[in-house]
Amino acid sequence: MARIKPKQLLIQSKTKKSPSRISYSSIITWNLIVVLVVLSLYATYRHWHHRPAFEPEMDLHRAENVERSEDSTKLSTPNYAVMDTAKGSITIEIYKDASAGVVDRFVKLCKSDYFKGMPFRHVIKNFVIQGGDFDFNGASQDWILKAKASGENALSPKHEAFMIGTTKSPNNKGFDIFITTAPIPDLNDKIVVFGRVIKGEDIVQEIEEIDTDDHYQPKTPIGIINITLRQEL
Repeated sequence: MARIKPKQLLIQSKTKKSPSRISYSSIITWNLIVVLVVLSLYATYRHWHHRPAFEPEMDLHRAENVERSEDSTKLSTPNYAVMDTAKGSITIEIYKDASAGVVDRFVKLCKSDYFKGMPFRHVIKNFVIQGGDFDFNGASQDWILKAKASGENALSPKHEAFMIGTTKSPNNKGFDIFITTAPIPDLNDKIVVFGRVIKGEDIVQEIEEIDTDDHYQPKTPIGIINITLRQEL
């Protein structure tokens, strides 16, 4: 193997490229990037580390408060309403699980004596008794008259007689009360049921026996004397 002379080695060492230098600005830039990444990771860690410590607990408290509020509302709602009429008293069990808006409104109106002196506007034997404003919802009037005229009131154990309901109305004008005197198959499609008669069925039957004209309006005025609320009987 041929030996390289010292002079040639010197020339070769000079021709080799010297390593490139990294500038101070590049070093500072990369250090800043590293610091920012570390801070971001630390902030993310703290957020997710401390979140389970209080947020689920707060959600649990909120859920408990909502449940307590609903339970307290149900507990404060009277269980019964006693409807006094010229024929006698009718005791109604209020369905607390029915439409909350309807039940609350019924209770509020009872407390304000809204039903005091309210007449029974329509009495249709073996069908329904309706009490409320004279100009009650047109859809309800159409339902009552057409259903009675058709005579198609097939019995259904799912929809009993002596149920208490009100008109499915899009507004809050007035408050009609319907007392069914026979099972109605599509009852829930017609009215909002919020209670049932548990005492005084014979009074309901006496009312439906009164004489009416061709429009099913009582010839002799009869109505609700007043409705009182009770927690217990």
